[in-house]
Parts: sequence; C-alpha cells; structure tokens
Amino acid sequence: MRIGILGGGQLARMMVSAGLELGLDFVVLDPSTDACAGRCATLVNADWAAASDQPELLSCDRITCDFENVPASVLERLSSSLSVRPGPRAFEAAQDRLVEKTLFRDLGIPVPDFVAVSSRPDLLGAVEQLGFPSVLKTRRLGYDGKGQAVLRSHEDLELAWQTLGDHPLILEAWVPFQHEFALTAVRSAGGETCFYPPSFTVHEQGILRLAWAPADMEPALVSAAKAHVGRLMEHLDYVGCLTLELFAGDFGLLANEFAPRVHNSAHWTIEGSETSQFENHLRAVCDLPLGSTRPRGKSLMLNWIGAMPPAKLLLSVDGLGWHDYGKAERPGRKVGHATLVADSRETLLQRIEKLRPLLDAQTASLLSGDITPLG
Repeated sequence: MRIGILGGGQLARMMVSAGLELGLDFVVLDPSTDACAGRCATLVNADWAAASDQPELLSCDRITCDFENVPASVLERLSSSLSVRPGPRAFEAAQDRLVEKTLFRDLGIPVPDFVAVSSRPDLLGAVEQLGFPSVLKTRRLGYDGKGQAVLRSHEDLELAWQTLGDHPLILEAWVPFQHEFALTAVRSAGGETCFYPPSFTVHEQGILRLAWAPADMEPALVSAAKAHVGRLMEHLDYVGCLTLELFAGDFGLLANEFAPRVHNSAHWTIEGSETSQFENHLRAVCDLPLGSTRPRGKSLMLNWIGAMPPAKLLLSVDGLGWHDYGKAERPGRKVGHATLVADSRETLLQRIEKLRPLLDAQTASLLSGDITPLG
C-alpha cells in the first residue's frame, strides 16, 4: 500500500520509519527542498495548492498529514478522489483557534474564556471583559509559541497590536494551571478508539521541552479527558491519531488545543509503548488492526531545540533512545529528541541522575523541578 504524506518534517520521517516495517511505501509532498523526510521516502517538492496535480500523490492509496496547517481546501480537493485520513473537517477545525474553541464549547469540552478580536476597539473590549493577564493569539498559523503575546497591563496593548494586528485574533483568558498534559488517542474507520496514557508536559517559551509518561493523574480527570477526546473524534468522524492538550488545576480541566496528527508529546511511545503513535496512526489510516497502547514502564522524552547535543556522551546512559531528525540547526527549531525508559520510577530517576551532568545547563535546569506528576 502506498501512503502520501503532506508535510515532510520529522513527524513524516518517523511515520515512514514505522511504516516501512509494515511493508508500506511512501510519497512525501513538501514545499521545502530539504524536507528531512525526503531522505527516507520519495519527495515531491511542490506548494500545497499544487498537491492535487501531482501524479505521485494521486497514485497513493491513502493520504495523511504531518502538518496541521496544510490548507483544508487542499485536503478537500484530494478527498474527492482519494481517501484522506483524518479528513478535511478536522484540519478546518484545528486551523482556526476561534473555530476550535467554539467547537470545544459546543461539544461540552471546557475551555478558557475567549473573545474574537479584529480591531483595536475589539481588543479594548475583550480586555475589559477578560482582564489581565490574558493572551492575545493569531487565529491561524501559530505554533510553538509563535503568533501570541501575553498582556499583563494596558501598556502591553499597543506593542501586541503592532506585532499581531494584521491578522484575525483571539484573546484568551489567562489560565492559572498547575500542570499541562496531553492525551493522545487513535481511532479506526470503524470507530474503535484506543488511548495512550496521558503525558505530563513542560514547555519553555511556548516550545515543548519535556514529556513524562504515564502522568500520575486522578482517575476522574483521566476519564474526563478521555470523554472529551472521544466526543471530539466522533464528531469529526476521525481516523488516525489525535492529541488534545489540556490545563489541569483547581478548576479541573480546560482544553487548550488539539492536533489532527501524530504529536510531539507522544514521541515517547516509540520506545515507551507497545505500539508507537506513528505505527498506530498508520494502522488506522490503512484499516489495519490497532496495536496495544500499553506503556513499557516509565518514560521521559527530551526535545533537542536548536542544536543536537553530543550523542556519544548521552548514549552512555542505559535506556536512552536517540532520534536525530537530520535537520539544519537553528535557534528555536526542533532538531531531535531522546527518550529515557525504565521499568520503574525509581530506576528512571537513577538514570536521570546519570543523564543530568551530560546535559546543557538549560535542559538540566528543567529536570530539577518537581516530577511528582510522573506515575
């Protein structure tokens, strides 16, 4: 079976790696000539709008994506003659924060208060309604902390407007959360849904840096999160992996956003689960039986941002899985990750102590905090 992937980044690369073991063949389309998935699959270099004109893509049995901002209109055109999974509706909902938050609210999924902003008077009215602090975000094309500004006082309004005001915006209430976590699920075309354990996530400047799994959470909160994800997937007639990012605190749970694709917070599943998110996504897309999502012990995933650390040193630590995406290094760019796995919390903590002195000061400092959310 031949699979077309729109987007040729590290997610596509890891999908291809998992799919080759299933006997699948891959075509990757990306506007960039140096898309890192092009090293392990046929790369078609073309703009999104030209996707439906590419013979290599049209010969595929299934189409999926590694990038949530592939225009929904492109996926709609492809779906007229090809099986696109997940479908265009999921991308249409995820690509606009106002549409996304409204959908959550309509489905009974709790969200922070929000107000649409399209002018300076709108912004003033939204701030009066939600107060300070609050977060101003572009409705589209914002990820990894891009396209947003924290408003702490009226003095922040003008600079935020000058920076973001050329785009449709949304103002969201500030959430005094205790923890951030993510829940990944996979759903088949027949509606079978399997959930991975939730992962406790740590962000810095809007970029995911660490993910601990399984997260130690009250069973009632996990059940509520699963119910939210289940309703969302059913509503979207979803096929494949989906991740919902949430805030947890005294208020219970509030949904932040969802990703209609495999997700950074579940990279730990490659070494840390019986079936990785990448394999299970492809199983769902190809109508193969879903694999077990049971964890193989305790996991810590570390993102490498900007530059790869020295592999020779870090690979001396037992239980470390290494992933170099083959991307050019630059500040703020995800260039790789590693996952540390152990059969118990105690062993994982021992391995972290061996790993910590080998890390850069910034990453090591993130490991110095409270890790009680690790189950």
